[in-house]
Amino acid sequence: MDVDGTLTDGTFTYGAEGAEWKRFHAKDGLAVKVLPEVGIQTALISGRSSDAVRRRAAELKIEEVHLGVDDKLGVLQGIAARHGLDLSETAFVGDDLSDIPAMRAAGWSAAPADAAPEVRETATFVARRNGGQGAVRDVIEHLLQREGLWDRVLERFQVIPSQERSA
Repeated sequence: MDVDGTLTDGTFTYGAEGAEWKRFHAKDGLAVKVLPEVGIQTALISGRSSDAVRRRAAELKIEEVHLGVDDKLGVLQGIAARHGLDLSETAFVGDDLSDIPAMRAAGWSAAPADAAPEVRETATFVARRNGGQGAVRDVIEHLLQREGLWDRVLERFQVIPSQERSA
């Protein structure tokens, strides 16, 4: 996935000493953390380079972190090749025009609610929430429900699926 505008709200804040701050949503983080437990690896592919993103990726145990990237599709193709995947077996989450080539190539794509109109039109799924405000959580929940994996996540947290609660 892209970072700025998906995992963050896309704004940049700079301190007097040149430090950069970004805000990440905790619910996005929890959703990203459960992906390896259901056999899905996460990668970050961003056009910008940021120490804040490196730190967040380390916290979430994301090993595939590609920053300062001009060609997101090329990086996605490389990741797929290294993991023995066809691009149809990948997903990509993006919010702006530079994400569209990777989104079109992936087998499934998603966008935050506040993504550029062209990106929302390209996406297989559009989240209910904006970037940096739980959009990635929406995307992951939808994808895992679609793949029949969400109940495994609920079981991990000892949550009873809604259909069992109403029975």
